[in-house]
Amino acid sequence: MSNQDKLIIFDTTLRDGEQSPGASMTRDEKVRIARALERMRVDVIEAGFPIASPGDFEAVQAVARAVQDSTVCGLARALDKDIDQAGEALKPAASARIHTFIATSPIHMQMKLRMQPEQVIEQAVHAVKRARGFTDNVEFSPEDAGRSETDFLCRVIEAVIDAGASTINIPDTVGYNLPHQFGELVRTLIERVPNSDKAVFSVHCHNDLGLAVGNSLSAVLNGARQVECTINGLGERAGNASLEEVVMAVRTRQDLFPCDTRLDTTQIMTCSRLVSGITGFSVQPNKAIVGANAFAHESGIHQDGVLKSRETYEIMRAQDVGWAANRIVLGKHSGRNAFRTRLQELGIEFAAEEELNNAFSRFKDLADKKHEIFDEDLQALVTESGLESANDWLKLVALKVCSETGETPHAHLTLWEDGEEKLVDSVGSGPVDAAFRAIEALINSGTELQLYSVNNITSGTDSQGEVTVRLQKGGRIVNGQGADTDIVIASAKAYVNAINKIIQRDERAHPQLGDV
Repeated sequence: MSNQDKLIIFDTTLRDGEQSPGASMTRDEKVRIARALERMRVDVIEAGFPIASPGDFEAVQAVARAVQDSTVCGLARALDKDIDQAGEALKPAASARIHTFIATSPIHMQMKLRMQPEQVIEQAVHAVKRARGFTDNVEFSPEDAGRSETDFLCRVIEAVIDAGASTINIPDTVGYNLPHQFGELVRTLIERVPNSDKAVFSVHCHNDLGLAVGNSLSAVLNGARQVECTINGLGERAGNASLEEVVMAVRTRQDLFPCDTRLDTTQIMTCSRLVSGITGFSVQPNKAIVGANAFAHESGIHQDGVLKSRETYEIMRAQDVGWAANRIVLGKHSGRNAFRTRLQELGIEFAAEEELNNAFSRFKDLADKKHEIFDEDLQALVTESGLESANDWLKLVALKVCSETGETPHAHLTLWEDGEEKLVDSVGSGPVDAAFRAIEALINSGTELQLYSVNNITSGTDSQGEVTVRLQKGGRIVNGQGADTDIVIASAKAYVNAINKIIQRDERAHPQLGDV
C-alpha cells in the first residue's frame, strides 16, 4: 500500500487502556497482549508510560524486547526526564517510536500548565528535538486538540514538524467533538499547515459521548491516516475508539474509504478475549464485532433471510473476525503435547516450561469437572494461571459453604496468609457474601467493594463462571478475577486476587499529571 492507501493502526490498549480504573496489567500480561497484537499485524503498539513507575519502565522494555514486527511506542510528556526514560526503555526495540505531548487548549494551558502559548510552542519543539536524539520516529500530540483554537494548533503543528515530528496526532481528549466537526478540524489542519505533507496525521478519540469511532472514521475520510484505538474500546472514563469497530468499518465500507489496514482480522476475537480475561473488563453481549450477540439472529424474519442468503442481514462474515473458533475435544486423557498445540493455535505461548506445567495441571483439574472443554475455557484457564504469583501474600486453600432454604448461609474458609494457614467461619446474606465476610474476618483489608460481576465463559450448566471483583482503598482501584465451575469458589478466588493487588501496590504517575 502507498501512504495514502494505508491506514496505520496504533493500539494503545497497554497504555491508555490500562488507565481504566482497575485495569492495571503486569509486565508478563503486557507482553502476552503485545504478542497477540503483533500476530494481528498492528502497526504500532503503545506499550506504556515509562516514567510512571519502575514497573511501567520494565514493562515497556519487555515489550520492546518481545516484539519484532510492530513498532513499539512509549509515551512521554514534553519533559526531558520523560523523554530520556522512554528512550532508554525502548532501546531493545527493533522499531521504536517516542510519543510526546503537551496541552494546547486555552483551559489546559491556563488552568493545568499555567503557561503562555509561546511557552507551549517552545516546550513542544524542544521535546520533539530531544526525542529525535533517540529515534527518527517521533509522534507529537497537542493534548485536548478538540477544544484548542485552530490558529494556535496550526502554529504548534508546523513548528513540531519542522523540529522532526513525523506523526501528528490530534486527540479529542475529553470526547467533546461531533463527527462532522472533528473531520472538518482534521481536514482544515492538513490544508492550512504548510508542511503537513511531511507528516502522517493521526487521531485519538475518547468515547465520553459515544462518538469515538464515529469521530475517528470522519477524520479518516478527511485525510487522517493513523487511528489510535484499543481492543474492546478499553480506556479511562467511557473508553477509547474500539480497534475492532474502526478496522471492520473501514474494511466493510471500501466503497467509501480510500484506504485500508494491513490487519489480520481473524485474530480480533483472540485479542478481545485475551484483553477481557486479563483486565477483568467483560464485553457486553451487544458489543459490535466481538459481543456474543454480534452475529446472532433472534427474529424469525432475520433467521429466514440469513438462511436463504447470509448477506440479507449480515454485512460481514463472523469468520473474518475470528468467530469461527473450532470446538476442541480435549479431556482428561489428552496429553501435554495436544494441550500445548491447541494453545499455540490460539496464539498462547509460555515463556517458561513451569508456566506450561501449571496451566496443564489446571487443565487436568478442569477436565475432571467438565466433559467438553472449549477454546474459551482454555483462554480463561491460562489467564487464571497468570493471576497467581509466588509473591502473593494471600492464597485460597479451601472453601466450604452451606446454603439452605430458610437458613443463614455459612462459609468455612482456609487461607494461606503470609506463610501460615488460617481457618475462619462466617455467615452472610448469601454464600458469596459469607465467603467474602470470612476473608475480611481474617485480613480486615479496609477495602470497599465497588463491583461484583459474574459471566459464563461458555454455554451449559457445567460452564465455568468468570468473576470480576473491583475493590477500592485510599483512592486506588483494582480488579480481581477468578474462574471456576463453582461460582462461589470463583468469587473467592477473584476477591483474593484483588486483595493481593491492593497489598502489592505500585504507585504510578498519571500521564496527564505533573508539572509540564
